[in-house]
Amino acid sequence: MDFSLLRNIIRRYCVGEENWVDSRTVYIGHKEPPLGAEAYIPQRYPDNRIVSSKYTFWNFIPKNLFEQFRRIANFYFLVIFLVQGYEDWLRHKADCSINECPVDVVQQGKVVRTQSHKLRVGDIVMVREDETFPCDLILLSSSRHDGTCYVTTTSLDGESSHKTYYAIPDTMAFRTEQEVDSLHATIECEQPQPDLYKFVGRINIYKDKEEPVASNPGFSLPSAVAVYTGMETKMALNYQSKSQKRSAVEKSMNAFLIVYLCILISKAVINTVLKYAWQWSPDRDEPWYNHRTENERQRHVEHEDLFFRALCLCHTVQVKEEETVDGIKRGIHQGRPTSFYISSSPDEVALVEGMKRLGYTYLRLRDNYMEILNKDDEIERFELLHVLNFDSVRRRMSVIVKSSSDEYLLFCKGADSSIFPRVVSGKVEQVKARVEQNAVEGLRTLCVAYKRLSESEYQEACHHLNEAKLALQDREQRLAQAYDIIERDFVLLGATAVEDRLQEKAADTIESLHKAGMKVWVLTGDKMETAAATCYASKLFRRSTQILELTKKRTEEQSLHDVLFELNRTVLRQRSISGLSVDCLDFGLIIDGATLSAVLKANQEGAGTGNYREIFLEICRNCSAVLCCRMAPLQKAQIVKLIKSSKEHPITLAIGDGANDVSMILEAHVGIGIMGKEGRQAARNSDYAIPKFKHLKKMLLVHGHYYYIRIAELVQYFFYKNVCFIFPQFLYQFFCGFSQQPLYDTAYLTLYNISFTSLPILLYSLVEQHVTMETLKREPSLYRDIAKNSLLRWPVFLYWTCLGVFDAIIFFFGAYFLFDNTTFTSNGQLMTTNTQMMFGNWTFGTLVFTVLVFTVTLKLALDTHHWTWINHFVIWGPFLNYQRMYYVFMQMLSSGPAWLSIILLITVSLLPDVIKKVLCRAMCPTATERAQKVRAAGALEGCVAPGPAGGGGGSERDPLHPDRTCEGDSGEKAARTYDSMMSNSHSTPLSKP
Repeated sequence: MDFSLLRNIIRRYCVGEENWVDSRTVYIGHKEPPLGAEAYIPQRYPDNRIVSSKYTFWNFIPKNLFEQFRRIANFYFLVIFLVQGYEDWLRHKADCSINECPVDVVQQGKVVRTQSHKLRVGDIVMVREDETFPCDLILLSSSRHDGTCYVTTTSLDGESSHKTYYAIPDTMAFRTEQEVDSLHATIECEQPQPDLYKFVGRINIYKDKEEPVASNPGFSLPSAVAVYTGMETKMALNYQSKSQKRSAVEKSMNAFLIVYLCILISKAVINTVLKYAWQWSPDRDEPWYNHRTENERQRHVEHEDLFFRALCLCHTVQVKEEETVDGIKRGIHQGRPTSFYISSSPDEVALVEGMKRLGYTYLRLRDNYMEILNKDDEIERFELLHVLNFDSVRRRMSVIVKSSSDEYLLFCKGADSSIFPRVVSGKVEQVKARVEQNAVEGLRTLCVAYKRLSESEYQEACHHLNEAKLALQDREQRLAQAYDIIERDFVLLGATAVEDRLQEKAADTIESLHKAGMKVWVLTGDKMETAAATCYASKLFRRSTQILELTKKRTEEQSLHDVLFELNRTVLRQRSISGLSVDCLDFGLIIDGATLSAVLKANQEGAGTGNYREIFLEICRNCSAVLCCRMAPLQKAQIVKLIKSSKEHPITLAIGDGANDVSMILEAHVGIGIMGKEGRQAARNSDYAIPKFKHLKKMLLVHGHYYYIRIAELVQYFFYKNVCFIFPQFLYQFFCGFSQQPLYDTAYLTLYNISFTSLPILLYSLVEQHVTMETLKREPSLYRDIAKNSLLRWPVFLYWTCLGVFDAIIFFFGAYFLFDNTTFTSNGQLMTTNTQMMFGNWTFGTLVFTVLVFTVTLKLALDTHHWTWINHFVIWGPFLNYQRMYYVFMQMLSSGPAWLSIILLITVSLLPDVIKKVLCRAMCPTATERAQKVRAAGALEGCVAPGPAGGGGGSERDPLHPDRTCEGDSGEKAARTYDSMMSNSHSTPLSKP
């Protein structure tokens, strides 16, 4: 491009030469001409400063950027810069759309519409049905007469089921904006923390004014008060900031590039030193100088007549009578809406629906009375007095109700381990046997018990509960003590069992990942019993797996130090080999969020408490699977970070389907989002997105396998072919007086990487399939051959580099010794001195280049397993039309020894690699090489072996698996096991649809 016109304009108008003329007038001594002479025109000329620098302080950045981006190759980085800026602009745009959402606030007795970001702590907010909460709120009143509301917490913990929240009793009757605005109260609560399941606070209401009088009957005003806003909300505290990720391939390439940079620098230094050493001798001449299944789950719930009422009353199920939930029409029967059940626990819905099929129907909770319809079509009413909620330590829940006959009853259901020790009567042994049988079948079991309370026992229970609920300090411990006192001396009624059906092929996917050598961890916010049952159903835990528990309940019985060291001794005692192994040990670890926090906190407090982090990781290394339950979103990210920072530095992969998995997905090396029922936030923040969990198998074991094989070959081959290309040039300097004279013609220097050797490796990296896709899906263990970045490790890198150096030496010195022979001439005649001067240098370089191109291309052909017509075209095509120096080739190839030397040098160069391949395949073949051998043998037999009588072509026996048969190329099977080579982090969608 010609910039002369632009340069002239800039010089004229920016340097001050607006009145540009072809000549200049110089006034000697700067004296003006006398009067009457020509007019005096002051002129400006540059001073005598000499400037040879290219940039100034002011124009360095813009001018340098202009110069860099004139090179099209550097334009890629400008595009990346713009793309990253655009992505962050989209995030700013999304933040603005959320911050500017309209919110209704009660101010001075009126409802005022404002924006979300203008909310302040203490504002009274009105939230209507199906609206999103703008911040963390405390419910003051609800549109329902009983002060309840149904809330889904998909964005917090990934659970799409409805949860019931209750308004403050003293404010639940507010019906107008004036009544809400007249509230004079303060809230004392804890500072913001990321725990989603904990909030401790107390409201103080001052009744110095006249209490509001109830207005006309009707629905109450839905209102709530803001307690945590902005970045102090629980969602914001659980958010993991997005960071730049680098793949293992990038890290390996960076290390390799550093090595080659050092090599290039050393070559330059050596040549420079030797150059001056050459020139130091006066006798030498100077040289010449010229880069969820809807939770259908096939519930086989077995019930007994004695505990039907208990199951209808001991739950937190709510009855929904509206026609739609989350925009989905439900409960429509014969054109009119009917009721259906919603709950935070799908198992509770299953049990209540099971009771309905057996004749006991839970109708509703009205005015604090639970109504059930018995099998005689009679409505029974029980007053709900107290609910003792479920927690992971007690592993049970209870309700205290009062029957129509004024009898106080306490119904309790929970895990068998928490119910049986508190039972004093009932068919304990029969129920135990049935529970054990159901557990073996993979069903989730619950035991149900009850006891009758006298008036004095009920009053004592109320006293313990109220005292614990009003405590600001140690509220959880006081509630646990109160529950322990109340929940005793039960009569056992029976047990239930629920079957949990997973996503399609979820168990097969988990099993395949295990066979591939990956360690799978499940990080979930579910209860321990629910998560453990899911792990059994998904084959993460087997019946033979010995479960190790590191839970809050156990650490309360023993110190954390003692529990960790006891578990560590248990796994070390059974370990038969050192290092990671999933084949020799069969331990499964279960840890909850509270204990994990204690482990990490103890490690942060100092070395005095012991290195708990390393002990915990040592236990996990010796477990075939790990289950982390009751995890907050931030804890999931902490687990992934903990694994990444362990001494093995494993590659981590996180997969999730909800907003609560985003932090974990961003922290892992590879983040995968599932586009499921819990929204698309996980998919939006992931590196890859898939529609179902089963697709992870093909994504990792097939496409991931292919990608790694291709990229590893591309990286190593790129360095190899350039070593072969550059090293002869380095050797040539010793024979040309270190004059930097090029060995190759300038066209060869330019086109070697652009034309001659680029297309074959490019096509290889796009279409190579060393084994078929069906084989990779059928044999997950083949993935072990490429685990731990095995093809980009230093031994492999050094092999390729040494092979390149060896080939380069063969190219150069082979041609050199052949050139030294005077018979290497046209038609075997002696070459004259003039001919040597005319063709010696270029003929020598052209010979080396010819052997070089043939060798590196044939090397890639030896590594290619999947041949198509395109492969043949790009590999053999460049040989047909790459000779530029026609006369040189005519002289060189007119000699028989020249042809012989080319063939001989190519053969000698490829021989070490061929011998290495043959010996490795014969003496210590990998699982992949065995599969390739079986495939080749099957294809050969399919071509030459006659079919059975009748001409059908028949099946043959798989030599690796005699119990299987294979048709043609499908009989590829490899049976070989290795130690675990990869550690993956996994999230909750194993149990989600």
